[in-house]
Amino acid sequence: MAIAKAERLMNLALCLLGTRRPLSKRELRESIEAYLEAGSDDAFNRMFERDKDDLRELGLVIETVENIEGEVGYLARGDSNRLPPITLDAEEAAALGLAAKVWQQARLAGAASGALQKLRAAGLPEDVDPYGAHSALEPRIPVHEAAFEPLMLACRDRRPVLFDYRKASAAHPEPRHVEPWALECWRGHWYLAGWDRDRGAERVFRLSRITGKVRARGTGFTAPVPDVVTVRETVAGWAGESADRSALIRLRSGAGYPLRAKAVKVRDLGDGWDELEIPYGHGLDAWLVEFGPDVVVLEPAELRADVVDRLRAVAKG
Repeated sequence: MAIAKAERLMNLALCLLGTRRPLSKRELRESIEAYLEAGSDDAFNRMFERDKDDLRELGLVIETVENIEGEVGYLARGDSNRLPPITLDAEEAAALGLAAKVWQQARLAGAASGALQKLRAAGLPEDVDPYGAHSALEPRIPVHEAAFEPLMLACRDRRPVLFDYRKASAAHPEPRHVEPWALECWRGHWYLAGWDRDRGAERVFRLSRITGKVRARGTGFTAPVPDVVTVRETVAGWAGESADRSALIRLRSGAGYPLRAKAVKVRDLGDGWDELEIPYGHGLDAWLVEFGPDVVVLEPAELRADVVDRLRAVAKG
């Protein structure tokens, strides 16, 4: 929102909230500088009606009544625009505090901080520790990806987007036209779930693989949004979290910590290599490719073949 419009809306809201009687359009125009500069009556009327609709959309309850002179007047009564007392337990306060941490590196960090201050002013007790008894271990949810904010807004507004995406097995990014459903953080990485229009199927995208800008493309979704979006379950499946089989790999010493953390067994082979047994499920081949020459798949044969095919695709690109 432009600064001039935001200031105009704020002034109109203050006038409507601060009056004890309904104010006519004429009185509001004389009280707000931006309306005096509007020019013609038609221009002012259009601007006023848009501003009134915007304030109502933001939640301000504006009443239309006749004033003492018989003119149509407007006011926003305090009792109609007052929030009820806010009571949060320790767990709810912790959730709010943690949510605010999502914005610590985003452009809306100031807004998130201001929102917490408003909640405290509205009744959140000052002595409620939003991080529990171990506040020294302050949680952090970093948001490094530039795609996070435009995708978050697109999810909220149900607006399709277009972005370039590089898969783990591809050398170059490809355009993806997506109807975004939800964003979720899993093990330090942000993922987007949505409907891929070009492929006609649900897909999950890792934000760190989105290149360039996220662009809005049209309005309205063509596919229904599911009641439950299973981002974590999908990503866990890629990493073999839900697997009931095992794979045997060779891993260079000192490399691939995430693989070591998942390993069921680890054996030192010498010469700078270790042998690991790890859970095997759908998508494990794409994950292993990310470790490049530090990983060699020993078995099963189909996993080895899948990894080799992905590496060849990257080499050809």
